Amino acid sequence: MIHIEHLYKSFDGRDVLKDINATFENGKVNLIIGQSGSGKTVLMKNIVGLLTPERGSIDYDGRDFVSMTKREKILLRREMGMIFQSAALFDSMSVLDNVMFPLNMFSDKCYADRVKRAEECLARVNLAGTGTKFPKELSGGMQKRVAIARAIALEPKYLFCDEPNSGLDPKTSIVIDELIQGITHEMGITTIVNTHDMNSVMGIGESIIFICKGRVEWHGSNTEIMDATNPQLQDFIFASDILRQVKEAHDREA
Repeated sequence: MIHIEHLYKSFDGRDVLKDINATFENGKVNLIIGQSGSGKTVLMKNIVGLLTPERGSIDYDGRDFVSMTKREKILLRREMGMIFQSAALFDSMSVLDNVMFPLNMFSDKCYADRVKRAEECLARVNLAGTGTKFPKELSGGMQKRVAIARAIALEPKYLFCDEPNSGLDPKTSIVIDELIQGITHEMGITTIVNTHDMNSVMGIGESIIFICKGRVEWHGSNTEIMDATNPQLQDFIFASDILRQVKEAHDREA
């Protein structure tokens, strides 16, 4: 579990995050949602240590990340997996070598065991037998699945996903969402997804915080979001005509 209290972050004297309080639970897909410029990306960067807050605490299962020494933060980062918006695979490496990269950096396993673990991870994301290929030979969806395999190679306690469905078609996005949710449940990890994809919100949003202008304005689940009365959240969720029609249908049935 990751628990955040009274977190503030500013740039050039302007507050971007203002008194953020949030809990991200183990074994659940936790979403951070909000429009562009709301502060959700800045929040994730603070959580993983790419930025340092001016005030507040970030607690990893009883460990305060903000007050840690540099060495302690490095050790904690070994417990994290990252899925980047662009997949961020190494073009010059094979698929297998991409997945093995964190194992080569941080694992004390022998080479044969590192290969075995990488192949297990590729099989888990339904890419068995693709290890000799290179990223340019794969579709965008397949590249994202390789990124997921790499992110879980070290069996992390915490998984961070930055817009994992960016650039994907709706059907492939569902595949990625289901993979992330399945792996989260299987491994009992704390997964945080930064997204504005409403299909993800409704499909895998087991715990959601909505950020608007640097503040947490709402928190709940995908089963509660249709009945939320927060006006900023409603403006964000039901921005399109189609979603407004879904909302109206839901209200008629309620």
